[in-house]
Amino acid sequence: MGISSALYSGVSGLNTNGQAMSVIGNNLANTNTIGFKGSRTVFADLLSGNINGSGGISQVGRGVGMSTVDNIFSQGTFETTESNLDVAIEGDGFFMLKEEGDLTTFYSRAGAFRFNDDGYLVNPEGYRVQGKGFDVNGTLKAGDAGDIQVLNEGLIEGNPTSTLSLNTNLDSSEPALSTAATVAADFDYTDPNTFNYSSSTQVFDSLGNPHLLTTYFIKTDDNEWHWAWSAEQEDGTPLPIGGAVPNVTPLEFTENGILDAAAGDPPLPTTADITGIDWANGTELTNIELTFDTTQFNSESVVISHTQNGYGAGDLTGIEIDPDGIVIASYSNGQQTKISQLVLGKFVNPNGLQLAGSNLYIETSTSGSPRTGLPGPELGKVFTNSLEQSNVDMGAEFVKMITIQRGFQANSKIITTVDELLGELINLKR
Repeated sequence: MGISSALYSGVSGLNTNGQAMSVIGNNLANTNTIGFKGSRTVFADLLSGNINGSGGISQVGRGVGMSTVDNIFSQGTFETTESNLDVAIEGDGFFMLKEEGDLTTFYSRAGAFRFNDDGYLVNPEGYRVQGKGFDVNGTLKAGDAGDIQVLNEGLIEGNPTSTLSLNTNLDSSEPALSTAATVAADFDYTDPNTFNYSSSTQVFDSLGNPHLLTTYFIKTDDNEWHWAWSAEQEDGTPLPIGGAVPNVTPLEFTENGILDAAAGDPPLPTTADITGIDWANGTELTNIELTFDTTQFNSESVVISHTQNGYGAGDLTGIEIDPDGIVIASYSNGQQTKISQLVLGKFVNPNGLQLAGSNLYIETSTSGSPRTGLPGPELGKVFTNSLEQSNVDMGAEFVKMITIQRGFQANSKIITTVDELLGELINLKR
């Protein structure tokens, strides 16, 4: 080994520190990049050379080289945002995305999503977010993850009413207007003097049209009431159906004012079926199961609450991602539909992932195959209206920059010093 070997050691130091400065520059350039994971450089000495001395054979290093560039997958801080489609991951998982027409799966920590004009949930570069869809019953489908798409961006169809529950109180101090034997002849739902109380509830037909269904209550004896019903179209026109004859099975109450479902022979039902309602508008016949949750206290007759499962057609008003990673579409009729649930991937060795640009990674043989599944403690929890920021520490990067700069300067001094030594060597000839 001659004096020139020190020259090449200095050159290796310049090259290696220059590469390290590139890594630091990339980290600092991406301090505001969503989901960015910083990198670090690891140096290693080069293979040594042997020299012979009076003490035997010794080894002298030949400079420095870049051993590896590691990605640092530490957790980044969260920024709260205004978008319901922004999602951040707390944990080790990655979002899974695919490009249209490409089977390659890309992985990312950047959750700034939006819907494109075809209804697909995508990242800013147009890669489609992967998730597991729900069926019409709101149950998660089996099988592999696929593109998340809102197929119906217009109206959602209505749902006909099939169940109606009335939570009411009937005033025990009301007079009996009829007897059980004469109530059928005495009752007229167009005459308020023939019934003690009535309540109206909006119900829906098979096309989502609203109608009023009115329930009438007639007291026939102490602790005994008969009931009847009638219906109207949405324009208020009475339909010639039901209600003309009160239900033959009365509602009976205990001495404490509680509905006595066990009275009578057979036992009195707390539910009754209203069948074959023809709304005279071309819709399907409607069958409604009516449930009474009724009391009889010495208090004004009143509807405490009523619930029914029908609804009209509705326009899409918004789409959001909930804390479980479920994409939910909201409609103007108050309904919400589960579209899909985000699927995450987790790697045994994330440092083995290959960078693909645009905050994307590709699996390799070094990273291993991902463990995929729904958000949770194992793969990572998701937070909506949030974005994960870059995990680059600017202070630490500037300190590294100073040390790299000093290392570069020191290696440049090696070159200039060796140059001076070579100059002295050449001058020996003079």
